[in-house]
Amino acid sequence: MSDDSQQPIVVKRIKKGGGGAHGGAWKIAYADFVTAMMAFFLLMWLLGSTSQGDLKGISDYFSAPLKVALGGGSGSGDSSSVIQGGGEDLTRSHGQVKRGDVVAEKKNLNLQALKADFEKQERQRLEALKASIEAMIDSTPSLRQYKSQLLLDITTEGLRVQIVDEKNRPMFDSASSELKPYTREILRDIGKSLNSVENRISLSGHTDAAPFVGGDRGFGNWELSTNRANASRRELIAGGMDEAKILRVVGQSSTVLYDKADPNNPINRRISIIVMNKRTEEAILRDGNVAETEQAADLPTANSAAASASEPVSGAAAPTH
Repeated sequence: MSDDSQQPIVVKRIKKGGGGAHGGAWKIAYADFVTAMMAFFLLMWLLGSTSQGDLKGISDYFSAPLKVALGGGSGSGDSSSVIQGGGEDLTRSHGQVKRGDVVAEKKNLNLQALKADFEKQERQRLEALKASIEAMIDSTPSLRQYKSQLLLDITTEGLRVQIVDEKNRPMFDSASSELKPYTREILRDIGKSLNSVENRISLSGHTDAAPFVGGDRGFGNWELSTNRANASRRELIAGGMDEAKILRVVGQSSTVLYDKADPNNPINRRISIIVMNKRTEEAILRDGNVAETEQAADLPTANSAAASASEPVSGAAAPTH
């Protein structure tokens, strides 16, 4: 037998395995990719919902982390970082500005700007009216002699025109609401000028602090100041002023003195005409609507007082008020 017959036989078998697509390695790679994409979009969402102050804080934190970690911050734009000494949740709601809040704030600022512009224009109109009345007084010989008794100024309520008494030249007869002829002329000329603006008017009568001695019917400085304010209202309308412009007529007795140092000074006896700005007018209308219901039960008493105030007063002579 030959040597070939003694050689062992070697059988080679080819083991076929699954293809690359049938393995599990790709799933791990895909999971890593999806996780990275989720982290990326989460980062985009956080940056999109973060205010400018917080964005600056984040930038500062990554540019100088040690400095921020030691200094800290509130994260609302008033410090160097959103992270205080090591970190704070960036998804917190405080310190953020919503889009709706920004829009509302802009609208509020626009309204405030419009209101300020309107008030500025209104003040300019009142100042022009003041200059017009002053020019009328200077150009009218019959009024020029009473210039010292006509006081004009701009107040928080509007343009105030005050007609005051002088010792030897009162506006009214002593202890009465009967106007002197020159006072009628002054009021009628002022009434014509007031029609040049759309603002409404407030009238108030004032007396000095001397007690009124006018009989035993309870008639005093309150009633006298109210009657004088109403008498002035009638003369303004007679001069051509629109009656609808009158919003308030009050008597204030001696509660609001022009010369507080001398309560009996004749200058305290005056008629005050206020060309009201819109803010004062709206406040009176708003308060009046509330007070109307509260005072409804007192109307009979108020009417009775007004009736007694309009009756002639008898008794001892009264000082000038």
